[in-house]
Amino acid sequence: MFNPKKILVPTDMSSHADKAVRHAVEIARQFGGELFMLHVIHDSVQQCTVDYCIDSPLAEKLQNELIEAARKKILEQAEKFPGAKDITITTDVKIGIPHDRILQEEEERGIDLVVMSSLGTTGLAKYMIGSVARHVLQNSKCSVLLVK
Repeated sequence: MFNPKKILVPTDMSSHADKAVRHAVEIARQFGGELFMLHVIHDSVQQCTVDYCIDSPLAEKLQNELIEAARKKILEQAEKFPGAKDITITTDVKIGIPHDRILQEEEERGIDLVVMSSLGTTGLAKYMIGSVARHVLQNSKCSVLLVK
């Protein structure tokens, strides 16, 4: 029986992700579930390029600012939806390969349902499924709802 109590919604803060968040909020409200919003930063701040390096403290400071800005954006995204006030929402920001971190989060939190956009900010075409969504769909141990 479909009764998700722990719902994961990965977000890249795009309008596509807004649609997934809207669905996830409604599902969480309907089933009395808890919502986990996750943003994955694909690349950490690079300390060196080909011809220039910044010192470690500055790189760490920039990385922390990037993470904090992402945390604020997730909260802003959740607040767009009136129903979000009625449910428990936990937000998190991770660094790494998006599909790997999403699947890791699913396993660590015992997620029952992943709700995500079929396209993200890197979507190449309206009618193709995104590579992150495809990888999560193929490797998830729980149900996955792809939102168009």
